[in-house]
This record gives sequence, structure tokens and C-alpha cells, in this order.
Amino acid sequence: MKSHQFVPSVLLALLLVFCSPAFAQQIGIALHGAPKYTAGFTHFDYVNPDAPKGGEAHFSALQSFDTVNPFTLKGVSAADAGIVFESLMASSLDEPSTEYGWIAQSVTVAPDKTWVSYKLRPEAKFSDGSPLTPEDVIFSFETLRDKGHPFYRSYYKDVVKAEQTGPHEVKFTFRDATNTELPIIMGQLPVFSKKSWQGRDFAATTLDPIIGSGPYKIDNLTQGRSISYVRDKNWWGANLPVNKGRYNFDRITYDYYRDATVALEAFFAGRYDYRFENIAKHWALDYDTPAVQQGLIKKSVLKNELPAGMQAWIINTRRPIFQDKRVREALDDAFDFEWSDKNFAYNSYTRTQSFFDNSELAATGLPSPAELKLLTPLRGKIPDDVFTTEYKEPVSDGSGDNRDNLQKAAALLKDAGWTLKNGTLVDATGKPFVFEVIIDEPMFERWTQPWFRNLERLGIHATMRTVDASQYQNRMNNFDFDMTVAVFGQKLSPGNEELDYFGSTRADVEGSNNLIGVRDPAVDVMIDKIIHANSREDLVAACRALDRILLWNHYVIPEWHIGTYRIAYWDKFGMPPSMPKYASQGAVTDGWWIDPAKTDKINAAQKR
Repeated sequence: MKSHQFVPSVLLALLLVFCSPAFAQQIGIALHGAPKYTAGFTHFDYVNPDAPKGGEAHFSALQSFDTVNPFTLKGVSAADAGIVFESLMASSLDEPSTEYGWIAQSVTVAPDKTWVSYKLRPEAKFSDGSPLTPEDVIFSFETLRDKGHPFYRSYYKDVVKAEQTGPHEVKFTFRDATNTELPIIMGQLPVFSKKSWQGRDFAATTLDPIIGSGPYKIDNLTQGRSISYVRDKNWWGANLPVNKGRYNFDRITYDYYRDATVALEAFFAGRYDYRFENIAKHWALDYDTPAVQQGLIKKSVLKNELPAGMQAWIINTRRPIFQDKRVREALDDAFDFEWSDKNFAYNSYTRTQSFFDNSELAATGLPSPAELKLLTPLRGKIPDDVFTTEYKEPVSDGSGDNRDNLQKAAALLKDAGWTLKNGTLVDATGKPFVFEVIIDEPMFERWTQPWFRNLERLGIHATMRTVDASQYQNRMNNFDFDMTVAVFGQKLSPGNEELDYFGSTRADVEGSNNLIGVRDPAVDVMIDKIIHANSREDLVAACRALDRILLWNHYVIPEWHIGTYRIAYWDKFGMPPSMPKYASQGAVTDGWWIDPAKTDKINAAQKR
């Protein structure tokens, strides 16, 4: 499932609260206690530091792209475009809430938390050989804030200024000393070459290669069809502890396919090497092929320990028909998850019950004392059910007869002022209940049509339209939709991104991730509690309290999640013995390498 998010991969790393001695230069910072890795460490434990470099890896992507700049509002960026760039700090994937120096060799946090400074590595340079300087860091911050995707304006809103404080040092000063995420947020800043952007419009789409300082450079591309990255053999950062054993392929190529089924057939034909399978039907039925039977293609299920977030049908509450939460709840009652999971996914999914599912941040049972301390001042401004009832998604018997839930939905719609006339649900003016779901991946059609049939029994006429990636992106940016399917991804330590998801100030900002159109002062209060949490315990309580408010307002129709990654790959790779437990989907192959002997075996088998 593709998330409607514009945060590039370097910023999808954990957003963390820091713990740092006053004015001490640190190689890493952690949420609690000391980082696992200390000064002098040579590599992360989950990589093979002696992994050989070489070979080519082929991957796939769906739909299309029209820009190689993943940091702007305009256009659809090419797959993995962030691999060209580096950030000041890098996250460890085998410990929660910890980062280590990358471009920055050390970080210093003010004792009063009003600023952070990063000392840059003097040897850092861009792929054209030019040095990476504090001026480039400041340019990158100001450019993202002023010309980048609107997400960054919200993300950096409490950063007052950036200034050079030494030959290789940059300092960021904060408006709000209690926003304890900010040192980490600024550590995740991607750095661009100021010189290379002179005379160019950063906000415009571009297919011209962008100069970065990262492990790869764009080699060639065909718009909307393929893009290749070549490993920079002169990369300055190859031997840093945070990079050792990673970025091992000489070339990475992404080929684009319009349809997931066509992409699967291309995989079996050997057109690309690795597949993340997000369609349960494919996984259950379609991998019984000669290549799998002969062991040429391997299948694996990898456990992950990251929050599942919320994948859902997103309801645009800017539309008048969706502004009554009873209506939104009725739409949820009409979705028969149990029947759909059995028939479409072979009972492989879990119904999502939380915006922070699969983590300790998810609300369960009734509010705890710590949650009640936050929620009680909001009594009367949030649904009463928050205090009295455990939130649970409606459940059916899986038979396909969702009668009980539909009766409940009909009662809710009647209470909200809708009347059934001649088989059509109408409001007080006689206007029928009609809406459209916009998607960009056909895989959701089979899940949505049974739901539509249940809605028809209520007198609601819903339709679905599948559009190309560019049109979809434009419509999401402008909130030009009734409903869509999207994901609100979450991290182990949520923070400022919640403003972009649910904050009132973001509801009317073009390109924001507040697709729902939430304008709720109670939600704003709870987001503020998350951002300014002083301890892990406070953060967990605030996340759970926010979760309850969002759930009981029925802003979305939750779909499903799975706590594993289903992957398939042609057996040409070497890999470390295990995947780090906090690896994102995109990081699964991060430490893999091409095994020449295995590759020869695959090539010989494919020629037979």
C-alpha cells in the first residue's frame, strides 16, 4: 500500500526525544540512557562489514514518476530518489530512538534545550567533488522551509534561525525549548549543494539529475518507465561506521509497471529481483511457479516491530455529507471486514483498531489515570464514549450477511436526518447520498465493491475511480476528493508530524497530510501534549489519548494491517543473518549484496 505522505525516506526514520549531557559533543543521541554504540564503533551489528560491493539489483515500482526531487509539492518523485542525499545524522535500526553522526561527526545540545549544533566532517563532499559546508546546510534548511513541500514549514516552525558558528559547525536556535524533538528533527535534515541550485527553481519538477553527497548518483532514466542509480565509487562516506556494510550494489534499477498483476508476472519472468508482496491473494495463490518450486525464487515472512499506523478509507470531512460523525460511523458499520478478509486475504490480516496499532502507543481498554488527566479537562468537547467505552471496530460473523451492523448503520443515518425514499437515502432537501472514492492502485477495487453493495442496501450510492499517479497526487494536494485510501504512518516516538496529519492549522494548507480536514481544538491540545512530552510515559499517555479522540470521532474507516513483511526474491543475494527489528519496508535490503556464485546459478537456470 502506498502511503499518502511526502516525507522522504531520510525523514521517515524515527523522530525521537534526546538525552544529552550539557554542551558535550556526542557521536549519538538516544531517547533514554546511553546509545548502544559508543565512540570508536566500526559498524552497526546488523550488517556484514565485509560485504562485497558490485553487481546490479533490479526492483519494481507502480504507476509513474515525473520528478527526481522528492522534497517538493509538485510532481510524483521517482522511486528511492532520496538515496542521492545524506542527512546530518543516521538512525540505528536495532535500537529504538537512537541516532549517530553521518555528515555531522558530533552533535551538541544546549542544556536549556534552546539550540543544537552539529559539527560537520571536514572530509564531507558532494558527488561533483565540491566540499559540503555549513553554508550548504543552512541553504538546505531555508530552502526546504521556504520552497519545499508544505510539510517542512510545519516541521520546522519552531526553528528560529540557522547560523554558522565555526569553520565546520552549524547551530539551529529554537523558539520553543519544550519541543524536545527538534535536535533530532534537524539531525535528519537532507543536505543539498547550494552552488548546484543557483538559477534553478527548487519547487519545480525536474528530471535533471540532482547533485547530492550520498552513496548513489542518478545514472539514467526514462520518464515514467525506469530509473537507475549508480554507486559513487568516490563516495566520501563509504567507510563511516553508519555506512559500513551498506549500499553494496553497484547499480540499482527501478522499472515501472502500471498494474500489480503485470508486475508480478514480470517478477516471475526474471525482469526484476526482489518483490515486497502487499496483496494477500498473490501470496496465497500465485507463487506456486517453477522458479519457486526449484528454489530459484525464495519466499520469506519477516517480523517487524514498528507501529502499523492507520491504513483506511479516509473521509474528507470538508464535504457536507460527512460532517456528522454519526454518518461516518454508519459507513464504518457497513464494511464487513471478516467476510472480506476470508474471501480476499485468506484470513491473513488483522483489523486495525488504532492510529498507532501494533505498538504500546495504541489505546486499549478504558483510559488510564494518566490518560484521564489529559482527557478530563476536555470533557464536553470530545465524545462521551471516550470515557465510558472501549473502542472496537464492528464485527460480523463472516457469512456475508452483515444484517446487525447494517441495522445499526440505518439507525445512525436516520438520527442524522437521512431518510430512505424509493430505495435512495436522501437528506431533508431531497438530495441523495452519493459519493466517490478516488484511488491510484486497482488492488483496492475488490475490497471496496462488497462494501459498496452493503451501502446500496442502506440507500447510499458510492462509486470508485482509479486515476494515474500524477492526477491522484494533484487531487490529494488540493483535497479534491470525497474519500480515498491512504496511510497515516507512525513512528516509535511520534511528534511534530501529528500536526501535519491532524492539526487545525494544516486543514487548509495545500499539500498537507491532513486529508481528513480535522479542525478540532481538542485534537490540537493533545498534539501539543505529544510534542512537549517530558518523558516516555507522558508521550505514551498523550498518544493514547489522541488515539481515543480520533477513533471516537470516526474520521476514517479502518482497514487492516499485518505485523510482518512478505518478501520474495531471486536467490542471487547475500544477506546478514537477520533483519533489524526496527527496519522499515524500504530498509529490508539495505545490507544485502550480490553473491556472484548464486547469480551464475540463476543465470544458467534462466537460459535453460
